[in-house]
Amino acid sequence: MLHQRLQQKLLQKLSPQQILLMKLLQIPTIALEQRIKQEIEENPALDEPDEADEADEKEQDFEDPIKDDESEGENEEEFESKDSKEEFDLDDYISDDDDIPSYKLSANNTSADDERREIPFVSGTSFHDLLLSQLGLHSLDERQNEIAAYIIGNLDDSGYLNRDINAMVDDLTFTQNIQSTKEELLELLSLIQEFDPSGVGAQNLKQCLLIQLRKKENTSKATEIAILIMERYFNEFTKKHFEKILQKAKITEQDLKDAIDEILKLNPKPGNSLGETSKTNHYILPDFIIYNNTGSLELQLNSKNTPELRLNRTYVDMLETYANSKNKSKSKDTITFVKQKIDSAKWFIDAIKQRQNTLQVTMNAIMNYQREYFLTGDEITLRPMILKDIAEIVNLDISTISRVANSKYVQTPFGTFLLKSFFSESMQTENGEEVSTREIKKILTDCIDNEDKSKPKTDEQLTKILIEKGYNIARRTVAKYREQQNIPVARLRKEL
Repeated sequence: MLHQRLQQKLLQKLSPQQILLMKLLQIPTIALEQRIKQEIEENPALDEPDEADEADEKEQDFEDPIKDDESEGENEEEFESKDSKEEFDLDDYISDDDDIPSYKLSANNTSADDERREIPFVSGTSFHDLLLSQLGLHSLDERQNEIAAYIIGNLDDSGYLNRDINAMVDDLTFTQNIQSTKEELLELLSLIQEFDPSGVGAQNLKQCLLIQLRKKENTSKATEIAILIMERYFNEFTKKHFEKILQKAKITEQDLKDAIDEILKLNPKPGNSLGETSKTNHYILPDFIIYNNTGSLELQLNSKNTPELRLNRTYVDMLETYANSKNKSKSKDTITFVKQKIDSAKWFIDAIKQRQNTLQVTMNAIMNYQREYFLTGDEITLRPMILKDIAEIVNLDISTISRVANSKYVQTPFGTFLLKSFFSESMQTENGEEVSTREIKKILTDCIDNEDKSKPKTDEQLTKILIEKGYNIARRTVAKYREQQNIPVARLRKEL
């Protein structure tokens, strides 16, 4: 049975402007430019000034002609439609855009002294194109050439063929209408495995290394033993069970060391051997830059964080024309559309400015909080810092600080780092002093770097060292910190 009752609820909803700001805060500088281009494409009322516009704006009178508040509402008008009456403060709306010179509607945050760096790009032959060019040097009929090209197309970026041969035979039948057999594909694969770079076309790491060893022109004793190890003792080699290899292969420790040196010279990913020119280069674009000016820290936002945006003058003039027209009621839909677009453009420009201010305030707080580190570059000076610490300093929500730290990079005199890497939990020493967990990780890394590689330290031994230094830490925590830094266990760090 249905009942009718009153219910009171307290809800908190974000406005569209707040949602837009939250989204802009989260994206890094390298994605901001693309986001702005997308907004300009979707909203014709938003525009980026070109050089000609900037030159015209500089010739304008820099005196602000904004009217007094008493005169802003004098020219307000009402217009009626057949179904309803609606009031549009169009004259007042126009005055917001018309009285303010266009140069005040854009954010010019660059100067002639700003350094502009262009990233040079070079062209190069792709990995697959190199293999196809070598394929053309062999006398194959059209059918074999198509099959071989199909195999090359299935190689991954590392140069491996990770697909099942039987599945490839089926694909050739259904997609290329080429009848083939497993034996034929393996024969053509063997041909491709003779191509450069050496090791290409292998189906696994073991085969890749063996191909490279067998292609060596000057076969030495070390090469022969390396081939033996790859063929018979590959699992023992990957697990660094050197004692087992010495016993089973009946070789000396020096022979094993020489063979391992030969193996270490090989390329486990031959597809990457063409260098950076044939690959897509990935560059880190810092969102913040910190300078050490004789002991005084200076913070600068990347210029792409503060792009120049303004309202499209055509749309502003269009709204003014329709607002001053005699038949306003007939132009109601057009006026509403243009007004919505201009409002949306204003919101976006304002959100970009708020984003800039939030980034500046938050990063400035982080820089001052970790002042000793940014002056010295010594990770031991890093203070424990969580999102709440910075949120309390800048009087912003923790979620806002999290969005600022997400995917943002800061360039320092000691390198470029992910901003969230400066946030770490605290741990107490024996003296009751709070230290950053990143400091402990740095000491742990130093211990491993300086250990005897023939007898690497176990997690238990590393724990004892840290405890002796005054850090109360458990073995499982040491193992966790080691794994976070991609450091293998002691057995896999062992060297002869």
